[in-house]
Amino acid sequence: MRDAGLTHLLPISGLHVSAVVGAAYVLAIRLLALWPWLALRVRLPLAAAATGALAGVAYALLTGAEVPTIRSCIGAVLVLIALALGRDPLSMRMIAVAAFVVILFWPEAVVGPGFQMSFASVIAIVALHSAAPVRAFLAPRDEARPVRLARLLAMLLVTGGVIELALMPIGLFHFHRAGVYGALANVVAIPLTTFVSMPLIAPALVLDAVIPGAGLGAPAWWAAGKSLELLLALAHWTAAQPGSVALLPGMARTTFALFVAGGLWLALWSGRVRLLGLVPVVLGCAMLARLHTPDLLISGDGRHVAIPSPDGPLLVLRESKSEFATDNLRKSAGIDGARIPFERWPGATCSADFCTVALDRAGRVTTLLIGRTRERIDERELAAACERADIVVSERWLPRSCRPRQLKADRALLTRTGGLAIDLADGRVHTVAESQGEHGWWRPPPQ
Repeated sequence: MRDAGLTHLLPISGLHVSAVVGAAYVLAIRLLALWPWLALRVRLPLAAAATGALAGVAYALLTGAEVPTIRSCIGAVLVLIALALGRDPLSMRMIAVAAFVVILFWPEAVVGPGFQMSFASVIAIVALHSAAPVRAFLAPRDEARPVRLARLLAMLLVTGGVIELALMPIGLFHFHRAGVYGALANVVAIPLTTFVSMPLIAPALVLDAVIPGAGLGAPAWWAAGKSLELLLALAHWTAAQPGSVALLPGMARTTFALFVAGGLWLALWSGRVRLLGLVPVVLGCAMLARLHTPDLLISGDGRHVAIPSPDGPLLVLRESKSEFATDNLRKSAGIDGARIPFERWPGATCSADFCTVALDRAGRVTTLLIGRTRERIDERELAAACERADIVVSERWLPRSCRPRQLKADRALLTRTGGLAIDLADGRVHTVAESQGEHGWWRPPPQ
């Protein structure tokens, strides 16, 4: 689902809230119109909007009131208010109000991918459909129904492409990977989820609630299950296509800021001045083109060390039962290939306690001495081994006599710095601590 660009269907957010609110609005206005006395005395769009708003709020509370759901609920309520007042429902002011409410109560959500991707997608939709060429393309005209349907389908494809472009920098920054063919997959997935899966799940729940345990909803559940199997088959097929996933190592915050600034400029301005937003986007793409994989990755506890190989595999110090740590190292390196332990790599020499690896990067050979255990080692032998190494990595505290030529990344150092990403060609060392600032949750011990 992630590689196919369909993860937005998994959390309860805009698509689900819109479907619930839209269904409540249509049902309310149709049913209330059957009551002549009420239809002659009450504005039915206003009554239907109130019904849809109540349904949206109840649905948001029922599903846990997460940040994406609240954003979607606020946006849907503002759209209903605009429809009831006869105003344009799609506007940046609507997004600004929703963002203000979320930031007011959950300010920490701003730095999370959920907030960023949720608002980026909605901003992209509103900016695209507010553009004059798009309004002209979607303007009502005298044409056959198939032509009108083809026009809407083409606009859905374009909208999906714009959303993918808006979300790609965020996905690469936080997760180091992004789907490429999501726009095409969503042309099928969104109608399938909105008009088949969710309408089948709703009556299944109602039928099961009529007589608990009777299984009245079984036929609807069977049909809903088949629709979800079709959705998963679409995700598997899309993710399996060549080039379906873009992988990148860790992106610098400056590069990410360029993409954010350019995207907001493109969305908030109109006319030709809007095109100036492409300047920071192009600069960000140029910085991504110059991005290269670190030569050495070290986890914060020193237990996991990885060497991204130029030909694809990721060399790892140890294979653990849990793949969480090694998967994080693989994502940080922007590699989706196989993992090979050091002892099975011809370029490494391993004993029970240490592995020695010689890396040739840009014509410069760097010798690594990497600890595998926390067992006590004779200090003289350890000191001699450290003298022959350029970089020493260990999960334990190493004695002062261990003096490598360049860097000693033992427990004493890693406790202060967190994980390390090292570029051997230019000698740069990037630490987790340098990206944490002086927040309360990051208090490195004094040296």
